[in-house]
Amino acid sequence: MNSSRISRIVARNRRLALATALTLIASFAAAKAAGETAAGSSSGLPIPRFVSLKPDKVNVRGGPTRNHDITWQYTRAGLPVEITAESDNWRRIRDWEGSEGWVYHSMLSVRRTAVVAAKDKDELVPLYAKADPATAVVARLQSGVLGAVKQCTGTWCRIVGSGFDGWIAQERVWGVYPNEKVE
Repeated sequence: MNSSRISRIVARNRRLALATALTLIASFAAAKAAGETAAGSSSGLPIPRFVSLKPDKVNVRGGPTRNHDITWQYTRAGLPVEITAESDNWRRIRDWEGSEGWVYHSMLSVRRTAVVAAKDKDELVPLYAKADPATAVVARLQSGVLGAVKQCTGTWCRIVGSGFDGWIAQERVWGVYPNEKVE
């Protein structure tokens, strides 16, 4: 084969790979927008889904094997993460700041947690006695505060943490989907 024919084949294969990748991304985005989820190839559970980190130290790798480099390490048990893909016993996760990487499945817990997400870093987010803004404010939480999710109605979540227990507007936490109900 001459070099110009090889170049054309390589260019065609690149275009096909790019078209396939764009199709997959578009279909994933459409499914997510429609509220649909796919089942994980390894677990059979919905993808995407929220879970939390089990131990205090969790290595995050660049790919789904122990041969991939550790790119960083989490040092906060209970932190919520979103599983976005599966490969055998590995899960690709995304955290509330948008960082992504691969962790071994046994480092994850099905326990639901959430992080307070203030619109402004200095803003304190009100935590109410009941799922109603007319009730008493029981605490004001900073962005980044971690709590266990006890219940979500689709608009409000009851979260419990060190020194607080109350209801927060669901849009003000990361770790549950909009309109998601948690029992």
